[in-house]
Amino acid sequence: MSVTPHDESFMAAAIRLSRRHLGRTATNPSVGCLIVRDGVVVGRAVTAVGGRPHAEPQALAEAGALARGATAYVTLEPCSHHGKTPPCAEALIAYGVARVVISVTDPDPRVSGRGIGMLREAGIEVDAGVLEAEGRRSLAGYLTRQTKNRPYVTLKLAVSADGMIGREGKGQVAITGPQARAEVQALRAETDAILVGIGTALSDDPLLTVRTPGLEAQSPVRIVLDPSLALPLTSKLVATARQVPVILVASEEVSLLAADAEGLPPSVLPDISPTRGEIGKRRDLNFQDSVSPFATEDIGQGATSQPISPPVGEMPGRAEGGNAPAVATDLDSRRTALEAAGVEIVYCNPYHPEVLLPALATRGISSLLVEGGAKTARLFLEAGLVDRIQLYQAPVVIGEGGIESPLQATDIPSGFAHTGTLMFGEDRLDEYERGL
Repeated sequence: MSVTPHDESFMAAAIRLSRRHLGRTATNPSVGCLIVRDGVVVGRAVTAVGGRPHAEPQALAEAGALARGATAYVTLEPCSHHGKTPPCAEALIAYGVARVVISVTDPDPRVSGRGIGMLREAGIEVDAGVLEAEGRRSLAGYLTRQTKNRPYVTLKLAVSADGMIGREGKGQVAITGPQARAEVQALRAETDAILVGIGTALSDDPLLTVRTPGLEAQSPVRIVLDPSLALPLTSKLVATARQVPVILVASEEVSLLAADAEGLPPSVLPDISPTRGEIGKRRDLNFQDSVSPFATEDIGQGATSQPISPPVGEMPGRAEGGNAPAVATDLDSRRTALEAAGVEIVYCNPYHPEVLLPALATRGISSLLVEGGAKTARLFLEAGLVDRIQLYQAPVVIGEGGIESPLQATDIPSGFAHTGTLMFGEDRLDEYERGL
């Protein structure tokens, strides 16, 4: 059977459904599934929070006997391997569906093509690649972690009419209006982790949580590039570390100094904190790939495995905008206090995102939002490790003392395609993406 407009309509609905649990399904992708019989949806589901059960068995259970002879619309190829749950392809066969329509083939080598093969061997008609571009966009985090061994990285910038993202020494400056800020909260809610530099953490004292009523539990893991452990113990991040995870990425030099103070070996990067899906429980680490956390091959178009120079105005091992304790005993005391407050500290050169990102992926972080500031944004852009740019442009004028944006609409890096423009009140959002 050839693909029809009805197929595309039902797949579009399945993709919309899949987005409901973005950022909430741990190491598994958020997949949408519809069971349709005689043009009527008789079962629907999205991958459950935490990653199990998968979408297909839930939708089939809802459809019950009506699934026999029906068509299943699934945003990702049904799994074919036995893990903690039976293969979804087997469930579709057992319920007697007549046809399965798939948006994206799973790149996981344990699944890729095998799920489709199982279905066809059972006499089920399969059509794949329906609304594939839209499906890949909804699965961007999962696909990037599978194929590039790192999270999908979104860079968000809010730029004033005079090209600034803030004002020196003034802390947080409202550039966009309430509608745009609400949209950013929604983006945070569907992202696994959010990252800022220590300069932003010191000047703005941000919370970096989701503050939309009802979505607070979907706050992402908060990561600060903090070479010298300069984050104040009185900061909002430290104060809330036991409610929402906080990771400080410190330099190896700090690790050595702290270890010398205690006579212990330094901690290493793979001991990174649990993701937000692990709060209150241990995360299943038996996910699809098992790459070295220090892999540097194929980590992103334009990425480099060469050391990244510290942002302008910074010295290696010195915090952006902050002074670190200079004595080993002071560092050890500070580390102890931060950890006692619930902060996780990992040791990795903060100017090596090509090492940090694969390590985050090994712990199930599939999507990362880089939200500040200018130096950190430039670091990821220069490393070629940004996949999507969300550029907000507002009519506000910052004026004297402004912090210049590292990016304008007129100098978007090559390789990015403009994918859309939205207006939120007087603020304009332009979105740019690399191909997956």
